[in-house]
Amino acid sequence: MTKKRIAILTGGGDAPGLNAVIYTVVRACHSMMDCDVIGYKFGYRGLYTNDWMLLDRHTTSGILHKGGSILYNSNKDNLFNYTITENGVTVQKDVSDIAIENMKRTGVYALVVLGGDGTLTSARDFARKGVNVIGVPKTIDNDLSSTEISFGFDTAVNIVTDNIGKLHTTAESHHRVLVVEVMGRSAGWICLHAGIAGSADVILIPEIPYSLQGIADKVNERKAIGKNFTIVAVTEGARCKEGNVSVGRRVEGSPDAIRFGGVAQKLAHQLESLVENEVRHCVLGHIQRGGDTSAYDRVLSARYGVKAAEMIRDGHFGTMVTLRDNTMGYVKLEEVVGSGNMGETSVGGARTVDPNGEMVRVAKAMGISFADE
Repeated sequence: MTKKRIAILTGGGDAPGLNAVIYTVVRACHSMMDCDVIGYKFGYRGLYTNDWMLLDRHTTSGILHKGGSILYNSNKDNLFNYTITENGVTVQKDVSDIAIENMKRTGVYALVVLGGDGTLTSARDFARKGVNVIGVPKTIDNDLSSTEISFGFDTAVNIVTDNIGKLHTTAESHHRVLVVEVMGRSAGWICLHAGIAGSADVILIPEIPYSLQGIADKVNERKAIGKNFTIVAVTEGARCKEGNVSVGRRVEGSPDAIRFGGVAQKLAHQLESLVENEVRHCVLGHIQRGGDTSAYDRVLSARYGVKAAEMIRDGHFGTMVTLRDNTMGYVKLEEVVGSGNMGETSVGGARTVDPNGEMVRVAKAMGISFADE
């Protein structure tokens, strides 16, 4: 080979902006270093199976605006604890050395990993084995420490805002209470921003436990002024003061095995005994990840992609690209996901909503209830 070869993979769940980062890294690497770029398919699984495709101006043409990932995603392929079958028996095994050997045979100089906590933890572990790794933060939940905003978040907020707006008319027509469940896991960023933008009447987030009576009080308060419908936006990981989060199912082999779900349906059922209105629920689900990427996320993804290419050029490996004070930078992967030492707590922890922060104060000043009183 006469040129350096850069590889990209997209791990974890899909997010709007992945293709925009791929698009930008390819062009930036070509213009800055005149190197080849390939993409491993289905995240870390592609490293293990050595399944990759060439990424150039032709194969990445027209993908800047598209959601999803042309490299596909997988959120349950940890190569340091990978599920394989040996002699008819399913076992967990460290197959990371196979992946490293595949990269060596393919001539990979540096690996750009787009993902969240689980994906970046593996990136840290590959860096410790000598792989030149650059991490790029990805999650629509916007809950990664060390960076101010992750791509995909703005698009998800726009989608949720649009759908909350559409639910207003049907709720008003039937004088219903509509409970809208949105993604976010244990962070309420999507629900908070979209709830404000979409004129929700109640916002329920994991950081502020709610009371059922508090929701009912807001419904009755609105009825007293002639507003006979109410929109309740709830994060999937929200919980009642007297209860626990609602778990939909478990996905074994995934870094985040617990899948939240069902809080909106549960809440709707509980509310019907406390209010006179009919209560219905709506789960937006994976629609929040789909469609075209917002203009803001396209620009943000381009900034992340160019910075990743600059870091490869300058040899800043074992790091993750960050955005702080609207300036692109980088930190060591250990600062993001911890060192992995026994008994260690997360370095930065998940980036969650401050219950006393500005955005919560803004919502309350607008008359939005968090049902916490």
